[in-house]
Amino acid sequence: MPSLAFEKRLWAQGLTRVVGVDEVGMAALAGPVVAAAVLVTPECRLIRAVRDSKVLTRGQREALVPIIRDRVVRVGVGAASVAEIHRLNIYHASHVAMQRALRQVGAFDHVIVDGRRIVDPAFVAGRHTEIVKGDARSFAIAAASIVAKVTRDRLMAKLALRHPGYGWEHNCGYPTIDHRRALRERGLTPFHRQDFGTVRILLAAEQTELGLMDEVVRETLAG
Repeated sequence: MPSLAFEKRLWAQGLTRVVGVDEVGMAALAGPVVAAAVLVTPECRLIRAVRDSKVLTRGQREALVPIIRDRVVRVGVGAASVAEIHRLNIYHASHVAMQRALRQVGAFDHVIVDGRRIVDPAFVAGRHTEIVKGDARSFAIAAASIVAKVTRDRLMAKLALRHPGYGWEHNCGYPTIDHRRALRERGLTPFHRQDFGTVRILLAAEQTELGLMDEVVRETLAG
């Protein structure tokens, strides 16, 4: 169960404004990558129901988001578009999404991030710590994982209305059987990640004009 153990160690060092960051959508075949940042201070109280977003149901995640927003100091959400994923690759695009989420949070002392080592000049050495399986161990990261997942799920449901038949309202752009079948039968949309190997294998990539940030993406992040 996620705890505040990592956060408390940083608070004890005088780093009282700690931000947990996580991203979602790295392995999807379509849609942007979305990140969330959750700022916690020593006054924040643990929310016992918060877990790694992957072990919660959609309903549980949706119910937790307003509680998280009410309990923590601040929440930021950012995204990197499909065009940016093409241009930068998914690894660096995820960092762009994280930095955008962090800018929404404002001033902070230290960042704790789920997952692998980050080699990116945008993340200042000494001001962030990577935690393996952080979304299952740190409250702030777990909360960020929930906010990011709910935000992206809502976004993909909106995009599913524009591009029906791919099942994005339930598969969120991941390579499920129905999504792969729809790719073969319907072809690409502007929101498919054409450079991903799975997409190229399923379908010969077509050249599509892609905007940096679609209106639907902006509306969902703003909401």
